[in-house]
Amino acid sequence: MTTTQPLPLSTPSRNLVRLTIVRGITWTGFLIGVIVGVELLGFELQVKAVIGVILAMALINLATWWRLGRHRAVSHGEYLTHLLADVAGLTLLFYFTGGSSNPFITYYLVPVTIAAATLPWRFAWIIATTALLAYSLLMVQYHPVPQLAHGSHADHGISLHVLGMWLNFALSAGLVTFFIYKMAHALRSREQALSRTREAALRNEQVLAVATQAAGTAHELGTPLSTMAVLLTEMRDEARDNPALVKDIELLRQQVDTCKSRLRQLVENADRRRMGEPQVRDAEMWLAAVVQRWLVLRPDVSHRMAVAERRGRPWISVDTTLEQALTNLLDNAADANPDDILISLDWNTQEVVIDIRDHGPGVALAIADQLGETFISTKSKGLGIGLFLTHATINRLGGGVSLYNHPEGGTLTEVVLPRSEPAS
Repeated sequence: MTTTQPLPLSTPSRNLVRLTIVRGITWTGFLIGVIVGVELLGFELQVKAVIGVILAMALINLATWWRLGRHRAVSHGEYLTHLLADVAGLTLLFYFTGGSSNPFITYYLVPVTIAAATLPWRFAWIIATTALLAYSLLMVQYHPVPQLAHGSHADHGISLHVLGMWLNFALSAGLVTFFIYKMAHALRSREQALSRTREAALRNEQVLAVATQAAGTAHELGTPLSTMAVLLTEMRDEARDNPALVKDIELLRQQVDTCKSRLRQLVENADRRRMGEPQVRDAEMWLAAVVQRWLVLRPDVSHRMAVAERRGRPWISVDTTLEQALTNLLDNAADANPDDILISLDWNTQEVVIDIRDHGPGVALAIADQLGETFISTKSKGLGIGLFLTHATINRLGGGVSLYNHPEGGTLTEVVLPRSEPAS
């Protein structure tokens, strides 16, 4: 039987969690302060009323924890209601503990600051106005506490009012710093997540546009390739007496057949159901097969292939798009310098790493970080589409591509793919 997973908390929900924690800390501190004031300092308080207010806020906190367990997002209006409840609780507490003469009166700034940092402009002003009205009311309507009057106990070296103001500042500064930092961090994280989502959506739109154009081009190329194949066959028959020319014609015919084969694969793999089911393959065998097919297209290339000597076999999830992506990277290396291209395969418990090292001019640092994010090319006549699609394909399979300038010259292209378990 499946269990329902809790929904991820939205930013207002996370802020309400933090507000509940702050409320618990604050009112626990007020309770301790009341006990110390009555039992040790002999404050003349209406203890039942004060304890009643503290218990009411404790019940609100418990109800808030229960509400946070419900699978329902917290709205700004609900969050405003909780802050208004805090202001109301503070007002009742200060009313029974000296009004504006209570050194903790400036604690009103905490809910005001929280509202300003988390709520829309209009709601923040509601909290600020309510707190200001409550403070103003407490200047004329309150139950006095003689021990909190200015100058009280000054003969003992320090005024209780001044000491209370210091404690209030310490508590307020700590809570505001903690709460505002956490909320600002949550807001920044949300903005970053939204930015990544927008970038991914834009990249997907670009990939879709390129894929649509590629599908149309594949159909259009079929006819000229067939014509070229027929003409090359006739040319081969006519050049029987010239072995060197026949060899060149055979190479051209092989290239045309390869192009036709790739176009057929492109059409066949347009089926989304097949594209959505990558196969788990041995990375060494798969890479060797990809390199061999690539060499048919690039007979001018000289290369070396190095495989790390490690225990176990490197298994990865592959499909035809990944083969094309790796072929694009190999083509880039060959275009930079076709001589002595080094292809390395390594792996660990979690990743399989394919390195492609060429001895070309390298990549300009100004564009190295942007390659694959948009249509940026390292070639004078390139469009950058190959690298863009390569990044999109490998990212879709859970991997990544990085380009580095090798210390000894040339470019090192690193492809990192998640390691898979072999199919049973």
